[in-house]
Amino acid sequence: MEIVLWIIVIGVLSVLWIRGVHGVQRSATAPQQIPFLGGGMPYTHAWQRYHIRYYSMTLLFIAFEMEMMFMYPWAVVFVEEGGKAMMEMGMFLAILSIGIVYAWREGVFRWQ
Repeated sequence: MEIVLWIIVIGVLSVLWIRGVHGVQRSATAPQQIPFLGGGMPYTHAWQRYHIRYYSMTLLFIAFEMEMMFMYPWAVVFVEEGGKAMMEMGMFLAILSIGIVYAWREGVFRWQ
């Protein structure tokens, strides 16, 4: 059974190699090689739509999300542990606060 699967895989790869990558012939002209974009030529790069300012806001969102994911189980542990759990949460919030202050200084909160 395994040999039959290998023969099928090699056969399919051979057909693809003979036809060319993704069905495009090796002798395709320049207009045939460009991606289809609603009938028009792409004047800008596809990544130009994505602005880097979203990246920093995403990191900040993840930091707050991690804080909430840590606080829910912490609330359960706090009932059992008391002061030790309070010190752990204080250290966690201090580290998170340093990150928020750094983001503030870098201008992450200014939307331009």
